[in-house]
Amino acid sequence: MKILITGSIAYDYLMTFPGSFSEHLLPEHLSRLSLSFLVDSMERRRGGCAPNIAYTLALLGERPSIMATAGVDFDEYRAWLESVGVDTSLVHVVPDKFTASFFCNTDRNNNQIATFYAGAMTEARNLSLKSLEEKPDLVVISPNDPQAMLRYAQECRELGIRYMFDPGQQVARSSGEELRAGIIGANMLICNDYEFEVIRQKTSLSEADVLYHAEALIVTRGAKGSSILLKDRRVDVPAIPGRCIVDPTGVGDAYRGGFLKGLAVGADWEICARLGSVAATYSLENVGGQSHFFTLEEFRQRYEAHFGALDGVL
Repeated sequence: MKILITGSIAYDYLMTFPGSFSEHLLPEHLSRLSLSFLVDSMERRRGGCAPNIAYTLALLGERPSIMATAGVDFDEYRAWLESVGVDTSLVHVVPDKFTASFFCNTDRNNNQIATFYAGAMTEARNLSLKSLEEKPDLVVISPNDPQAMLRYAQECRELGIRYMFDPGQQVARSSGEELRAGIIGANMLICNDYEFEVIRQKTSLSEADVLYHAEALIVTRGAKGSSILLKDRRVDVPAIPGRCIVDPTGVGDAYRGGFLKGLAVGADWEICARLGSVAATYSLENVGGQSHFFTLEEFRQRYEAHFGALDGVL
């Protein structure tokens, strides 16, 4: 399966705060909030939704392509992605901007406060699926410039390309009309449980409404696992306990990489979600979205330790 992943390319600046954010929030003074957190550590990591998803998918033996925009500081990042098996030939470098940056502070309870600088990502709206020489089998529309996301969804419908709509962090910025424009016509909608509640409130779309148009609604629930809602049934898959919990950044992207591996080899929905759970745990045990590593044999052994035999997939 030829999988094309669209979405942000970014550098992540990951910080850790030893306390709890909630202890410093005064409900009666939220209208004039002014807080500063002294952090214990900061790391700069390669990130962005599209490369994070593609990285895990490449570890699982696929060669996904990324269509996105990056800045003048992308050369080293491109070399890294190509070295692990990700096709970056469709990444457009914007000559007068820097690659997007994600500044994320995580407290001791794994709550996060983040700020995102779009940078070169704002130019993603100028890329078009119609310019591709070869049509992909599946397009993933992950968080990106909002206008780019809407454009890719529209072009997928016009070109008859199956697509997974993954609005992620952009549900907060997008209007109900914009979210509906991406969801209606998608073959799959994937989001976490909180994001789906925002989508429901902004669009008035219920689970049944989404499934009237889509093949599947995939909802991740953190430590509670994930649910695959289909027209005729619901599949619940547990999360895999991690050996340690290091950093939640990029865990959802790793889940998507595992899930897409299942789609690529024609596995059923439950196996797709199980692959996602195993991949997510590897990410949770490391800092950032591209620090985890496993061989196919290691991945298989971990899968089978929790879910049983995995035949014909890896």
